[in-house]
Amino acid sequence: MFVRVTTDTGLTGVGESGAWGHLEASAKAVETFKRYLIGRDPLRIEHHSQFMYRSSHFRGAAVMGAISAIDIALWDIAGKHFNAPCYQLLGGRCIDRARVYYHVIYSSHEELVEGCRRAKGMGFTAVGHLSPFVPESFDMTHSMMMRDAADRVGEYREAVGDDVDLCIEVHRELHPAQAIVLGNLIERYRPMFIEDPVPPDDIDAMARVASHINVPIATGERLLSIQEFEMLLRREAAEYVRPDVCTVGGLTGAKKIAAIAEACYVGVVPHNPLSRVSTAACLQLAACIPNFVILEYPRYETMPVKDLVKTDLRLEDGYLEIPDAPGIGAELNDDALERFPYKPRTPQTMLRKDGSIVDCYVAPSFFGEDEERGRIPRRQR
Repeated sequence: MFVRVTTDTGLTGVGESGAWGHLEASAKAVETFKRYLIGRDPLRIEHHSQFMYRSSHFRGAAVMGAISAIDIALWDIAGKHFNAPCYQLLGGRCIDRARVYYHVIYSSHEELVEGCRRAKGMGFTAVGHLSPFVPESFDMTHSMMMRDAADRVGEYREAVGDDVDLCIEVHRELHPAQAIVLGNLIERYRPMFIEDPVPPDDIDAMARVASHINVPIATGERLLSIQEFEMLLRREAAEYVRPDVCTVGGLTGAKKIAAIAEACYVGVVPHNPLSRVSTAACLQLAACIPNFVILEYPRYETMPVKDLVKTDLRLEDGYLEIPDAPGIGAELNDDALERFPYKPRTPQTMLRKDGSIVDCYVAPSFFGEDEERGRIPRRQR
């Protein structure tokens, strides 16, 4: 979901909402904030950020996605006004290019293994979105579930050797006791991190897992405020934080989160599963913080994007060049809305044999013929 802000001087800025599961609600929040923003100075970014966040006691992903999209658009305008990339206005570059990890899209474990090999062949030095589970895992005994999960991580390591880092994605699928067992089993394969091993609702639970395993935890894509990230770090629950620029208040909020993490010697791995606009905003953040580690790089980013945006990013040897264009470095094509019309999203998740819900994200390809309704996973049919 994109937000375009126009000014009376002719400058425009674009941003993106990261509340991808509830974009209709996020769009309505943008409409509410419009009533405040129209007619005001777009360069008072911090003031507007504070006003939108603190004008009521209501927030959440839909509201924060709206604030984030607007904030990114305002930074885009500021960069164009001062004829400078946003990172220059945020302190200047710490890096010349950003390391990225290849985002494997899959419908089976075999495709994940092949995706690892393909990423290495393309020059990437890290690969992510690597789940150690398949839909059948959640109806197995504990012993079989953990054994097979560890074996899958071993296959990822075997596929790429030590030349490529593995970013293991658990998608909040485990309870703390299970996560501790898995973390200890996969330690020998030296993953770069294990992401979201347990649901993020209870930071103390994440801290409990972190204190019992030696694999670094990466988390934070579901957190929305600087206070939540501060609580996460105070409890030593993560070695890598994953703020989503499109949900934590845009570049304004993400820069503050990075500073809090820097004080704790914690690295920043921005969450970035969205479009070219999100990637451009993430690169502006990556460029100006000293504790940037690596950026999630969606698979579709390696495909032509000329139909959505006017310019593309330069990728070489697993690194993205930091764009020097004024603003965030991304412009939507004028006909983007016509080329990519809005399609409503139907909630979907995965069920065990007994009908209970698995706490996870499920790739659409795991669903069978009813995937449009998002009800019946293929493995249950």
